[in-house]
Amino acid sequence: DDDWGDWEYDAWDCRHGRVLLGDAGYKPMTLVVWDPMTGCRRELDAPVLVDNSYGAAVLCAASGCDHSTCHAGPFQVVFIALNKTDAHHCVAQAWVTLPVTCDHSNPILLSTYGSHFDKWSKSCSRLHLVSDVYIHEAPPIFVQDTLHFKLCDCFDDRLVGILKYDLSTNCLSLIDMPLVESIIVDDVILMAMEDDNLGFAHVGGLVLNLWSRHMGSDGVASWTQCTVINITDILPIQNPKKRLRLIGSMEGTDIIFVTTDLGIYKINLKSLQWKKVWEREKLSSHTGVSTIHKKG
Repeated sequence: DDDWGDWEYDAWDCRHGRVLLGDAGYKPMTLVVWDPMTGCRRELDAPVLVDNSYGAAVLCAASGCDHSTCHAGPFQVVFIALNKTDAHHCVAQAWVTLPVTCDHSNPILLSTYGSHFDKWSKSCSRLHLVSDVYIHEAPPIFVQDTLHFKLCDCFDDRLVGILKYDLSTNCLSLIDMPLVESIIVDDVILMAMEDDNLGFAHVGGLVLNLWSRHMGSDGVASWTQCTVINITDILPIQNPKKRLRLIGSMEGTDIIFVTTDLGIYKINLKSLQWKKVWEREKLSSHTGVSTIHKKG
C-alpha cells in the first residue's frame, strides 16, 4: 500500500481487534495502531528516546467490554523503556496514552492527515535493574489488568525474569520464574490462560511443562505446576533433527504453538488435540488472537 510511505514497520503486538506496529529505526520511535478490519490507523511517537530496550502493547480502553467488537472503540497504548543509568544499572519506566478513538467514517483521510496523537501520561516510578538485560521481542501477555514481558540476559539470551506492569496501580515490578535453573528464552512462552491466570510453558527436549500462577489466601502469588506432556505422545514426531521451540499462544485459551521439523502445530493443552497450521518451521513468534468470545 503506497499510502504507508517508506516506513519499515514491524508488528509489536496484536490484541482486541487492533495491531500495534513500530519502526524502531526512526528517531523518535514511531508507533501505529492499525485496525485491519477498517483500515483506520493512528500514529504516535514514543514518549522517550530509548538507548537500551523497549516493549509496547495496545489494549481496549472501554470499561466492561467483552472484546467481541471493540476494534471500533477507544484504545490505549502502553510503552515500556529500559535506559542505562551507568555501566552496571538501568531503569525501567512505563507510559500509557489517554484513551483514543478512531473516526471510522473516513479511514483513508484519517490515516493520511489527522492520525497523529501524543498524549502520554507521566511515567510510573522507576524500577532499577542491572544493565545487561533487555525486553524480549515477543508480544507481552495481558492478564488481570497487567502486562507481562520476558526479561532476558544480553550476553546469552537466557530468561532472567518477568517484567510486570500493572495498569491499575501504574507500577512496574519483577516476577520470579517457576524454574530455578538457567533457561534459553526461546524455550519458554508466557500465556494468558483460560482461567485468566498467567501461564509459563517450557519445553525441554521433547517434554513440555506448564505452570500457572495463582494468588494464595495469604495474598501472595506463587507458581503451581499443572501439566507435564511428552510431545511425542501427541504429535507425529519421534526423533526431530532440530529442537522444538515454543513460539506463542492464543490469549484466553490453553492453546500454544510449537515449531517442529514438519512445520508449526497448534496444541490444546487441555484436550491434547493438535492441528498443523503452517508448513514452514522458521517463525520467530506467533500471537493468536480471537475477537469473538462465547458468553456465559
